[in-house]
Amino acid sequence: MFISFEGIDGSGKSTQATLLADFLRGRGHDVVLTREPGGSSGAEEIRALVLNGDANRWSAETEILLFTAARRDHLERCILPALDVGKIVICDRFADSTRMYQGLSRGDLRGQVDALHEIMIGLEPDLTLLVDMDPAQGLHRATTRGQEDSRFEGFGVDLQSKMRAGFLALAQEFKHRFMTVDGSGSPDEVAARIQSVVADRMT
Repeated sequence: MFISFEGIDGSGKSTQATLLADFLRGRGHDVVLTREPGGSSGAEEIRALVLNGDANRWSAETEILLFTAARRDHLERCILPALDVGKIVICDRFADSTRMYQGLSRGDLRGQVDALHEIMIGLEPDLTLLVDMDPAQGLHRATTRGQEDSRFEGFGVDLQSKMRAGFLALAQEFKHRFMTVDGSGSPDEVAARIQSVVADRMT
C-alpha cells in the first residue's frame, strides 16, 4: 500500500507521517517512511537545489522538471522496490504537491505537470491523507520551526491560502484516494483521526 501525506506548510503532515508509520509498525506491518522532494540520494541533491535560496531562483517550468527528475529517482530507488516486496510506503508529499506548487500557485501549468507525471512517473498513491490547516496558523508553524529548507514558505500567507484551496479542490477531484483530515488539535488527536481512516481503508 502506498500512502501519501499532503497539506500546506506547517500543517503537521511530516509529524503525522512519522506517527502513522509507528502505528502501523506496532500492528506488525513493514513500513518505509520517506519524503519528497528527496527520499533517495539523487533526489536529496535536487531537493537542496530547489528548496534553499531565493524564492524566485527557478522558474515554475524549471521546478516541474527538477521535481519530476527527483521523483523518478525516488520511485526507482525507494518506492517501487518497497512496494514490490509487500511493504507499506508512507511518503511526506508526492505528485499532488507539484500539481499545487508548480501547477497552480506559480502559473497555470497543471496540464504540463500532469503530462510529465504520466510519462515519467505513472503512479498515484492508494491513499492520500490531506491534513487540513488554517493558512495563517500553518505559516506561523512553518516559519518558526527553524529548518533550512524554507524555499516556499517565503511566498507568504497568500500562497498558503491559495494552496489550501487547491488541495481541497484536488481532494474533490480525486475522491477515490483522498481523505481530508482536520489538522487542528494536538498531534495525538490528529493522529487518532488518521489512524481511524487508515485502519478502515486497510480492512
